[in-house]
Amino acid sequence: MDLMTMTWPAGDYSEFLAPSSTADLDMDRFAPFMERMTAERLPRIFINSFAHYYSKLLAGDNGLIAESSIDPVETLADAGQLPSHLNTIGRSAIDHTVIIKLNGGLGTGMGLTGPKSLLVVKEGLTFLDIIARQSIDIGAPLLLMNSFATDEESLAVLARYPELDANLPLSFIQHKQPKIAVHDLNPASWSDDPELEWCPPGHGDLYIALVTSGMLDKLLDAGYEYAFISNADNLGAVLDLNILGYFIENHLPFLMEVADRTAADRKGGHLARLKDGQLVLREVAQCPADNLEAFQDIRRHRYFNTNNLWLHLPTLKRVLVERDYFLGLPMIRNQKTIDPRDPDSTPVYQLETAMGSAITVFTGAEAIRVPRSRFAPVKRTDDLLAVRSDAYILTNDHRIVLSPERKGIPPTVEMLGEHYKFVNDLDRHFPKGALSLRRCNRLTIDGEFKFGHGVVASGNARFQNNSGACMTVPDGLIVDDTQWP
Repeated sequence: MDLMTMTWPAGDYSEFLAPSSTADLDMDRFAPFMERMTAERLPRIFINSFAHYYSKLLAGDNGLIAESSIDPVETLADAGQLPSHLNTIGRSAIDHTVIIKLNGGLGTGMGLTGPKSLLVVKEGLTFLDIIARQSIDIGAPLLLMNSFATDEESLAVLARYPELDANLPLSFIQHKQPKIAVHDLNPASWSDDPELEWCPPGHGDLYIALVTSGMLDKLLDAGYEYAFISNADNLGAVLDLNILGYFIENHLPFLMEVADRTAADRKGGHLARLKDGQLVLREVAQCPADNLEAFQDIRRHRYFNTNNLWLHLPTLKRVLVERDYFLGLPMIRNQKTIDPRDPDSTPVYQLETAMGSAITVFTGAEAIRVPRSRFAPVKRTDDLLAVRSDAYILTNDHRIVLSPERKGIPPTVEMLGEHYKFVNDLDRHFPKGALSLRRCNRLTIDGEFKFGHGVVASGNARFQNNSGACMTVPDGLIVDDTQWP
């Protein structure tokens, strides 16, 4: 039976699972998961991978990486100091390079029900509009890793750009897997909405999804050797010819872009080295509780993963074949509720992997220090307000960059309370567009306001309203290093 076969027999499945999955697997415990996954016609490779992580969960493996097992990373190559000839090398390889954007998110945390990448960001353009135009400008084909929930709507947007046609599909689909009930480690059930019984397996699924979709072979057959991979909500992640040239000249299999950690990044994942010198990515969910102080020490662990990655596709194929299509990425055990909007719903585990953790898999993998401008994700409405403001500009080649006055430092935006949590709330409170943040260091909005046209915040500006009623901010108001009202 082929590894990617989607037709499964009924009954005992143990003979169809890879040895790496069955070595410590209780088949009686796994059978309900197998039945659900085969009914959904999920590929054998993916079921093997899920079986491996489920066996680790049963064994009590929490996926933790102890501080004693790693060393900090002291120095790295700096993208800002790369020699100019690398740009020429990168430009010459564009015809063999593909841009892959992770586009599976619905943005439920921002109150969205459709693809997050369809949010309007700047000058009437959505994330996907900007990404498509970036791809066309640079001359490399665009490929989306979508979820079943984002594929149709996202491809409808890309249909506006016939210039994207590269004789390749524009997307492939990530997998889904059952959520696991915390109390008995069985498949979680939720009759109110059975779709909530499933979750994505984290963006580490990228490597398997490239295989099971047939996309990896399509890319290789079409002559593509290099992939630049990033999140669709990170508009700072534009294909950089200098970094591509560095990747090629050094014959790297895998390259991770990292940036300097600040106090705001203390809870985010960081780069480290194992005792054998191999680089490793540690997320906060993989940190033992008694190691949190060291984890959050930004002077010790200086670099965080931007989730901008470079991948040598022929090496990926070779490594996958050598490992029977099982990379064995470190497991992340996330505990949530089955309905993320209902904190009283069934507690569940979601077993995930991070695509950056593949840095431990590829011999010779490296990381490179990049400026903060290459990491500008929109995770909350606070981020969206900042990007929509004049603190960021849309360049002629469709990059979202900080305005010159910012000197490379983004404004800090903090909107307190529930008034601005969802995108429709944000739009309702800023009906005439975002306020000016070009010269603002920190903006704090505490309480409910409806902002007028041309409002300017400078320095450390604070809007404070304890009245309980919505307060109107007049057109043209300037709040400079003070509190209003």
